[in-house]
Amino acid sequence: MIKMTMLLKRNPDIDHAAFVRHHRETHGPLFRSIPEAKTHVLRYIQTHPTEGEFPVPQADFDGTAEIWFDSPEGMKTVLGSETYEQKVFPDEKTFLDHENTLILVGEQTEIIEEKA
Repeated sequence: MIKMTMLLKRNPDIDHAAFVRHHRETHGPLFRSIPEAKTHVLRYIQTHPTEGEFPVPQADFDGTAEIWFDSPEGMKTVLGSETYEQKVFPDEKTFLDHENTLILVGEQTEIIEEKA
């Protein structure tokens, strides 16, 4: 299993609320529509900052996306697919600032297991 974590910056031409709306309502379903994702994507979650007081400083990002793939080859298959290249990637250009978005790919180590 391989995980891709993205720290997302929005396109400066849109506000944060429009970014979140587009990420959740348009981009997520568009990514889910990639036929190869049904085989190779194990999980995909989005996170957007929450207002409030927290005991840690908030990073200056508009959200995150975390995608778990079954393998590095599966990741290449999904991100190299026709649907990704012709529909999903062009959509990213409408709401993301790719130049300032950070991506980390790696294997995750579970420290505390998910509670049922």
